[in-house]
Amino acid sequence: MRPGKVYLVGAGPGDPGLITCLGMKMIRDADVIIYDRLVSKELLDQARLDSIKVFAGKGMGESEKQDHINQLLLSYASEGKMVIRLKGGDPFVFGRGEEECIYLLQRGIQCEVVPGVTSALAVPASAGIPVTSRLASSGVTIVTAVRSNGEVLEAEYIPSKGTLVILMGVHVVDQLKRRLLEVRLPMEPVAVIEKGTLPEQRVFVDVLERLDQVVKENQVRAPAIFVVGEVVKMRDKLKFI
Repeated sequence: MRPGKVYLVGAGPGDPGLITCLGMKMIRDADVIIYDRLVSKELLDQARLDSIKVFAGKGMGESEKQDHINQLLLSYASEGKMVIRLKGGDPFVFGRGEEECIYLLQRGIQCEVVPGVTSALAVPASAGIPVTSRLASSGVTIVTAVRSNGEVLEAEYIPSKGTLVILMGVHVVDQLKRRLLEVRLPMEPVAVIEKGTLPEQRVFVDVLERLDQVVKENQVRAPAIFVVGEVVKMRDKLKFI
């Protein structure tokens, strides 16, 4: 039996309508779909009735599950199946897609990436915040709040100006705020966006020195994104949600 193939497919930022046309075609054609926690039921409902669907979402502190996911991908592909690894956002934007692809290629399994709309750009846009603008910022930096070793992002990764988009920071907001204030100004605008692009989306705008208070007072839960910079002020002019 010839080996199958694995496609790393980006499911987009949350709203099922924001998946790409190619991503949707992959879901409908797949023999096996191994999907993450943030993938919507509406997308899974597009799969063939006879396809195998395996939940492989990881919660905070469950990175050890990655080895099991890698083995699942290898096992199903080795059976000659067309396997979809369905990930929220884009597989190569803090999605560990590159790790999975390397693992498979080293074992003789073909792997292809179908890019997705990353939440780092789509979620601010859905809240009326452009991450770049000639009126406010000529650049954007996307970071994750926590490094692979569990430590909070080092100050050297934080730019002193321009837009800063921070993913996966709710659970370390106290430490993250202190680190941000080593580089950025206390009164700099900040937006906290919870469940972006979904009907339940909530947006809170304040200043950086109150970031932790905003999260706690409003009981913000993941998934949530922080946006720091002058572009946040543009929400007042572009607020359509």
